[in-house]
Amino acid sequence: MTTRRSLRHALAALGVGVSLLLASCSTGNDAAVYGGSFTFVSPGGQTEFSYPAAERGTVANLSGESLSGEGTVAVSDFAGKVVVLNFWGSWCGPCRAEAPALEQAATALAPSGVQFLGVNVKDTKSAGADFMASKQVSYPSIYDPSMRTLLAISGYPASGIPSTIVLDRQGRVAHIWLRAIDDAQEMIDVIGPIAAEQA
Repeated sequence: MTTRRSLRHALAALGVGVSLLLASCSTGNDAAVYGGSFTFVSPGGQTEFSYPAAERGTVANLSGESLSGEGTVAVSDFAGKVVVLNFWGSWCGPCRAEAPALEQAATALAPSGVQFLGVNVKDTKSAGADFMASKQVSYPSIYDPSMRTLLAISGYPASGIPSTIVLDRQGRVAHIWLRAIDDAQEMIDVIGPIAAEQA
């Protein structure tokens, strides 16, 4: 009996210790993530994936500090819209190359109920904000230096910068690019039909 009681006490102490350790690792700038049924599985070598409606899973409701410094921004802010998540960093050459095409596609698709949302990772806030200003990016970005949003998507490659995930109007993963997209028309051709689907 004493052994069991000691074991319970030890496990409780361990739980408290782990909780304190996790709390101490928080930077205060971490993005919040919760929920989601999507698990990414790569068949190897592919950089683009399309998911039929019947096979789509949801990602966590990603949220975090706005890169512009104005409160927080979350995927759930755009409920009922197609949300295009683009993971990027100012330090990333391909991210700089694709920025004009993303902005062009965002502008063209907005009337169809499509919202682009950036996720700025492994960056400083000032460098990310300078990037958005210099590239004239009009859509918001979550500031996520610790990459919590990216790591919260089950199986998703943490090295996938830049990468883009298209969520349908139900918040389910409809399409993924694990590469830079420098052709706005390519995005329009893929995202337009997703936006036209019945909610």
